Amino acid sequence: MQATVGDQLHIHGKTVGMVDRKGEIVEVRGTDGQPPYLVHFEDGHEGLVYPGPDCVVEHQQERR
Repeated sequence: MQATVGDQLHIHGKTVGMVDRKGEIVEVRGTDGQPPYLVHFEDGHEGLVYPGPDCVVEHQQERR
């Protein structure tokens, strides 16, 4: 998984009743775009994320 600042991280809900979460990657702490990522989520929270198999990076150029 590779990302750059400004990409969106989409975390899919993996159990019944768990909603998807989206957030903007504000810092890439790994080398060459690798995790972990500091993510600012839509609900205002920020957190350091080590993405698992339930995560997808939506690159800026793909969203345009």
